[in-house]
Amino acid sequence: MNEKWFAPVLPYLAVWMGLFLFKSAWAALIGLHIAFLCVLAFYQSKPAPIHLFKSKKSKWIVFNLLLCGPVGLGIYYLHSFVGLALNFKMQLAQLGLNTNTLPAFIAYFSLVNPFLEEYFWRSFFGSGTKGFYIGDLLYASYHVFILINKVSILATLFSIVCLTFIGWFWRQSRREDQGQLAAVLGHMAADFSVLTAVFFLVK
Repeated sequence: MNEKWFAPVLPYLAVWMGLFLFKSAWAALIGLHIAFLCVLAFYQSKPAPIHLFKSKKSKWIVFNLLLCGPVGLGIYYLHSFVGLALNFKMQLAQLGLNTNTLPAFIAYFSLVNPFLEEYFWRSFFGSGTKGFYIGDLLYASYHVFILINKVSILATLFSIVCLTFIGWFWRQSRREDQGQLAAVLGHMAADFSVLTAVFFLVK
C-alpha cells in the first residue's frame, strides 16, 4: 500500500466536488468513477479485473446476499431512529434526485458502481490480511460527504462503523472465495436496496 497511499485522494475530491461544488449526485458519482479510472491508469501493475467475475464457493454469494440485501429494509423501517433531516427530500432534489430521476440513478449505481468500487477498494487498494486494514476505513469514510446534514451525527458515525465492517467483510469474501463475484453481488444488493429505500422515503 505504501506506494498507493495517495490513491484515494482523487476519489475523495471527486465526490466532494460533485456534491458541494457542482451540487449534483450524478456529478459526484460519475466523477468518482472517472477518478477511479484515472488513478488505475496511472499504475501499470494492478490485479486482473477478471477476478470480479469469479467465485469458487457459492456459499459466499449466499452470505453476501443475505447480509447486504436487507440493508434497505432496515433503513426504510428504522429511518425515524437515524435523525433523518426534515428537509431530506429537498436536499436530494437540490442534488438532482427525485422520484423521476432516481430510477435511472439507482440502475446505474447498482449495476456499475459495485464493479468499480470492489476493484478499486478491495482489489487494487486492498489487502489480503484477515484483520482490520486502513483501506476498510478509507472506503467507509468518504460516505461522510454523502451523509452529512442528511442524518444525525450519531447515525453518520454508526454508518461509518458498519461500512468499515462491510469493507472488511468484502475483503475476506475476496480472499476466501478466491474471486470477487460474491462481493460484487453483495455490493449490488446493498446499493439497490439502500437507494430503493431512499426512493420510497422521498416518494
